[in-house]
Amino acid sequence: MIRAFSRFAKRVCTASGHWRSGCSAGIALLAAWAALPAMAAEYPLAPDQNVVGEMRRYTVREGEVFADIARHFDIGYTALVTANPGVDPWLPGVGREITIPALYIMPDAPHQGVVINLAQWRLFYFPPGGGRVETFPLGLGVIGRKTPLGITRVVSKEASPAWYPPPSIRAERPELPAVVPAGPDNPLGAYALHLGWTSYLIHGTNKPDGVGRNVSHGCIRLYPEDIERVFNVVGVGTPVRAVDQPATAAWGPDGLYVQVYPSKSQVEEISIDRRPTPEPAQGVEAVVRTTAGHYAETVDWNAVAQAARQRTGVPIRVAPRPPVGVASERLTDGLYDPPPLHRFR
Repeated sequence: MIRAFSRFAKRVCTASGHWRSGCSAGIALLAAWAALPAMAAEYPLAPDQNVVGEMRRYTVREGEVFADIARHFDIGYTALVTANPGVDPWLPGVGREITIPALYIMPDAPHQGVVINLAQWRLFYFPPGGGRVETFPLGLGVIGRKTPLGITRVVSKEASPAWYPPPSIRAERPELPAVVPAGPDNPLGAYALHLGWTSYLIHGTNKPDGVGRNVSHGCIRLYPEDIERVFNVVGVGTPVRAVDQPATAAWGPDGLYVQVYPSKSQVEEISIDRRPTPEPAQGVEAVVRTTAGHYAETVDWNAVAQAARQRTGVPIRVAPRPPVGVASERLTDGLYDPPPLHRFR
């Protein structure tokens, strides 16, 4: 947050020419956000339900920037930027109404333990006993540094972890010490979950504005408040499944929705304030067709193609909901009679 604030203050002061007033507003904002708790993303979950959350609208207040708004609503920075094209993330404008993309279509994976969709920059945790899901935004590997795909498990947990820079990082930054103790300079943050994949962790961060971006060497970073929650509820032995699904689709209360997420290279461009290069996602039609089942003829395939081209990560409604009573007859086709999503917009 401090890093985001510093960048924001520089932009405000440069743009306005009034260092004192701009920085005073930023400092006031910093104090205000510190007093606000982040909005945890925990939802009840019915059998066969694959979409949770809600789309929201939010009016920007004086001095607010996207990095801090994203953290408050527990979404990643890139997700907020792509949901609001044309809005300056560092000077969004007082009174501007923006979209908070807090509706999530879960990946095609068993609702067990921890499920990470790398393409979605999001972690889903399904506690034992079922009936609910918790979800958190992630910071992932930079270009050329990949998180493994497949199934592993949590093998140990560590509070206040020390960081031992691996050879790959030491080659880039030879000035690093052999070990970085716990504290504000430690990139692992306050908590770490060690996985069965050697040298890969789910951990916190000392740079929260990197959540939702390509920032690591393959490890999985969470906001400080999110990793504390994950550390406390995810036990040793919990299965962890990592998938890479650039598009997810599911039936909601009023129709069929699809989300297509920015590519890794597009996220990199967004992180440095560049317009992302068009890179249409492949296989989106197949994902939608599989989810639609017998109702594929009701799908707006032009809307599907547009979602694949734009890759905003915003859920797009591409078909009306089947008539009442019909969905419940088609459970084997991936359809269900979903519970209402409160304040669904």
